[in-house]
Amino acid sequence: MVKKRLFGTFGVRRVANEVLTPEFASRLAVSYGTVNSGRIAIGGDTRTSTKMIKDAIASGLLSSGCEVVDCGILPTPALQYAVRHYYDGGIMVTASHNPPKYNGIKFLDEFGIGIADEMDLAIEDIYFDGEPKRVSWNEIKEKFLNDRVIDEYINEILKRVDTEAIKKANFKVVLDPGSGAGCFTSPYLLEKLGCKLITLNAQADGFFPGRNPEPTEPNLDTLISAVKEFKADIGFAHDGDADRTICIDEHGKFVQGDKSFALVEKLMLKNRKKGQSGLIVTTVATSSAIEEIATKNDGEFIATAVGDLIVARKLHEENGLFGGEENGGLIFPDFVYGRDSALAVAKILEIMAIEGKSLSKLVEELPVYYSQKNKIECVDEIKEEIMDKISEEVSNLGFNIDRTDGVKIFKDDGWVIIRPSGTEPIFRSFSESKSQEKAIELANWGIDLIKKHKDEIES
Repeated sequence: MVKKRLFGTFGVRRVANEVLTPEFASRLAVSYGTVNSGRIAIGGDTRTSTKMIKDAIASGLLSSGCEVVDCGILPTPALQYAVRHYYDGGIMVTASHNPPKYNGIKFLDEFGIGIADEMDLAIEDIYFDGEPKRVSWNEIKEKFLNDRVIDEYINEILKRVDTEAIKKANFKVVLDPGSGAGCFTSPYLLEKLGCKLITLNAQADGFFPGRNPEPTEPNLDTLISAVKEFKADIGFAHDGDADRTICIDEHGKFVQGDKSFALVEKLMLKNRKKGQSGLIVTTVATSSAIEEIATKNDGEFIATAVGDLIVARKLHEENGLFGGEENGGLIFPDFVYGRDSALAVAKILEIMAIEGKSLSKLVEELPVYYSQKNKIECVDEIKEEIMDKISEEVSNLGFNIDRTDGVKIFKDDGWVIIRPSGTEPIFRSFSESKSQEKAIELANWGIDLIKKHKDEIES
């Protein structure tokens, strides 16, 4: 595989107005327009640099002969929904969970899925080495505004859940969209579902003053306190572009993303229609509970490399039922080929309403696994060599391995996956077992393996 020069697993992220300047954005957009022309929708999250970058992208697209439809500030899944139904492609301006100084550009194909690697490389070739398409002055098309996407997106979500059951449950909900794009969708969705709503950080603000946009447990202490103080039934948090949902149970306990994944997976498998696919797609780094639930409910299971785009593309290729990742990103392929925080919120409330159980009780009923995540610094240049050496060593020890993404090592008492970061000079060691002590031991073993071969190579 040819190494990419700009793109990560899904688009480009850089510091705004340093690398990610209007000139950078415009040339990327005209390069995209050269390989994917037509009516292109654009949108963005709430970051301070989004309008600047979005305007530059619009100019680049118009220069290549595309018609541009500006869908405004909205969640990534809302733009993906619009592209899938109405447009030939799309560009979302967002850096997702990254700090405020960053922004990014995500390119979408006609299905609203992140573009394939082949198109990434074609755009890079034009950007660095080629001449993009520039139409004549009399062929420049129009730029239009579509301000109806959010309303339609919310209404379509309401059609996909039992709204009457949710309304009847009369849930008290604390919502923290983190001043991101979810401010424009989730509060209105929850009101339409009849919830007693308390909001935190529900004002759009690209400085993210209330908390870091990454919805990890340390960043959600205010939400956790609010759930307990207001005796709420549940708390929800989103990342910057509102494609991920993290839950806080009624006791103020942070619920890992694979738990909410498992809850929705059970519902989707249980409610699937006769003849409908029962295929569940997730990554090699997601809990074994997902495969266990699929097996117990007559479903099928595929594990891909890490990345929501990879999961979404596999769901599209295989006509899958449901998918996602362990970070709170749930994918409903009959609606949007990407992670969708708002539909995830509605589905989780639907499960609570229909089952008549609290979130903590529902989580207790899931298969029990424990996990541990560790990391260690490592320069990019030796990562591949380290993984090859670890693979050789553990294979010689008799352990089964999976090289789908990094090195996943299976032992009788659990597994550990050793993966290099694609954006930072680090390795991650992520383990799972039936006890927390064993999960910690496995993750530490993974770090020891990395350290051993790192020291050998560097010495």
